[in-house]
Amino acid sequence: MTRSRSEPDDGAGRPGFDYLSGDAVYLDSACQTPRPQPVIDAVQDYYLHTGACGGRVKYDAGRRVDAQVQAARERALAAVGVSPRRYSCAFTLNTTYGLGLLLSSLPQGRFARIVTTVTEHNAVFLSTIAAARRAGIPRIVLERGDDGSLLADGDEWRDAVVVVSAMDNVIGMVTPGLRDLIAAVHRAGGIVIVDAAQAAAHALEALRGLDADAICFSAHKMYGPSLGAVIATNELLLSLDPVIVGGGQVSAVSRDDFTLLPEPHSRLEPGLQAWAEIIGFGAAIEWLGGFRSAHGETLAVHEHRLATRLYEGLAALPHLQLIGPAPTPVISVLPERVDGHRLATFLARAGISVRSGSFCAHHWLIERRGLGPLVRFSIGAHNTDADIDRTLARMAPMMAGL
Repeated sequence: MTRSRSEPDDGAGRPGFDYLSGDAVYLDSACQTPRPQPVIDAVQDYYLHTGACGGRVKYDAGRRVDAQVQAARERALAAVGVSPRRYSCAFTLNTTYGLGLLLSSLPQGRFARIVTTVTEHNAVFLSTIAAARRAGIPRIVLERGDDGSLLADGDEWRDAVVVVSAMDNVIGMVTPGLRDLIAAVHRAGGIVIVDAAQAAAHALEALRGLDADAICFSAHKMYGPSLGAVIATNELLLSLDPVIVGGGQVSAVSRDDFTLLPEPHSRLEPGLQAWAEIIGFGAAIEWLGGFRSAHGETLAVHEHRLATRLYEGLAALPHLQLIGPAPTPVISVLPERVDGHRLATFLARAGISVRSGSFCAHHWLIERRGLGPLVRFSIGAHNTDADIDRTLARMAPMMAGL
């Protein structure tokens, strides 16, 4: 496959990813992204030169950790364009953990129902099932239109906890009308928790300035270490009744009671935190901010350009059904004459790493659509035109030979 004159030359390399082997193509960024060198350096620097606890010591190393962690919180809030006066950033294990902590800590008796959608992946789907069971309230699963919009008449929003993805996990479709949805739910006395695991990485503009009550996402899908983040309103955080309570969350303890700290983020941060990972995530956000100057194009343009080439190339191959209607950084296909897991194995042997299966969207893909294992190609900042060329060159004889 030839490259047009208007497309960047891969000879410039992969800024930030010089350590990656040129013999391998990694197309599983929807799971986790490679980490650019500045992130690796930040984590290594913590272990080599700091290694201190944050939030509880007075010596210099601990104070440096506190400053770097606070900077990471501020960068995360700025990345999604929300006010630090109204919102706080808490760090958790991952998106699933953040969603679970929020839902399990909501005040009992405050909400009448939990609402989600048919296309949600397991982080949302399973946590809403468990939360509705614990609270003894109904759980409503909405259908979606072909454009990803939620099909609802509005009655569902009354005193509801609405948990919805901003970008799905299978075909990368951005949920339209999120701002209007949030406004409608708020008018009906409900709250909205946004699963931004994919959107934070691939559609950050869709989140900026969003008036959601909480936004949950993962640093490891945004070129940071394995870590989760919850950006939530101070009002919501301070209303929580934490299901896990430990050091770092309390200002006083008596024989049979305790007093929680006034800082809203502490409601979701029991015990010692992942200081190196938090600092590394701060470095990742900073690195993302400089992507355009290093690459000559924004990350969104970079991903869309490569996704379009890959999508069109896959569409031209025989015995392959594309699941999504248009190019996105997350492209899933259904092989017609070979099991998806086998095709992924064949690609792995050719040095191309992709994901196969149902991508934690079991209800939507298996129960509702009756689809077997899919193959997912997900693009990231480290990918180049050469990666797309090599993938299509390997795929063409595989599919033609079936």
